[in-house]
Amino acid sequence: MGKKFSDLRARMSPESQARADAMAQTMLAEMPLNELRQARGLSQKMLADVLHVQQPSIAKIEKRTDMYISTLRSHIEAMGGHLDVVARFPDGVVKISNFSDLGGSAAT
Repeated sequence: MGKKFSDLRARMSPESQARADAMAQTMLAEMPLNELRQARGLSQKMLADVLHVQQPSIAKIEKRTDMYISTLRSHIEAMGGHLDVVARFPDGVVKISNFSDLGGSAAT
């Protein structure tokens, strides 16, 4: 029989636990759309219903490497999120505001 993760974690040093937590946060901060959907507890069918499309459309979107910002925004909003387009430079970060009203949703 396998061991409980909580038991294994309890035997880790505080430094190892901190490193594991940091790695987990890094992994959660960046992921493909399909993993994000799964992490939010949504199936492709559930997301398709919210977007009023067929499930194969969701599968197709999740496999794309290039798409309209409005498509990505509607996908993120259907999962309960909000999409911001941000440019990162060595001297700072700038939120691009041109795209704030795309997709027919109100900017918050």
